[in-house]
Amino acid sequence: MKRNSLSLLAAAVAVTSLSFAGCATTTDVDKKIAAAQAKTDKKIESVETQFEDLQEKQKATEGKVGEHGRQIEQISQSARDALQRAQEAGVLAKGKIVFQQSFAEDRVRFKVNSFEVTKDAKVALDEFAGKIKGLDKGVYLEIQGHTDDTGGADYNDQLGQQRAEAVRRYLAREHKLPLGRLSTISYGDTQPVETNKTAKGRAQNRRVVIVVLE
Repeated sequence: MKRNSLSLLAAAVAVTSLSFAGCATTTDVDKKIAAAQAKTDKKIESVETQFEDLQEKQKATEGKVGEHGRQIEQISQSARDALQRAQEAGVLAKGKIVFQQSFAEDRVRFKVNSFEVTKDAKVALDEFAGKIKGLDKGVYLEIQGHTDDTGGADYNDQLGQQRAEAVRRYLAREHKLPLGRLSTISYGDTQPVETNKTAKGRAQNRRVVIVVLE
């Protein structure tokens, strides 16, 4: 009796399932599957596009980081040289590089065969001196003079020294930076930042670089 009841119940369930299944034709099911697949394909395509964009951005970032790293490496070498000289002279307590600033970009440029500090150069040096005073601590400056290659090696070395000394005098006289913490050195034409084959490049090479140490 119990087995017969279960059989009847199973049959009823089967009929009900067939009734619901009959409501949707095979064509309708195929359409729904196709629509779902299309949505999935679009999502996959969107994800792939986003991934490609991310890869391109990452490559661009890596390129900028690499370029920045090369610039830092060049700056750091010059700063390390200055730090070593200062340590050998016994003028540093902490032996720390604070920062390095090139004035080729900041208007401290010189005319050919000249070490005169121009009006624009004075404005830039005024801003620099304000920055130094704003540090509110004792620092040591190495002022590095550079030239283009239009003269001989000895002449350029002397001219680079005169340019560094001109900046040193201005900072000491006008801003009262202690002379004992201002040293100078000439690199002459040995460290160009641009080609000396063009007037623009030579103008960039006639510069002063100041390394700030503590």
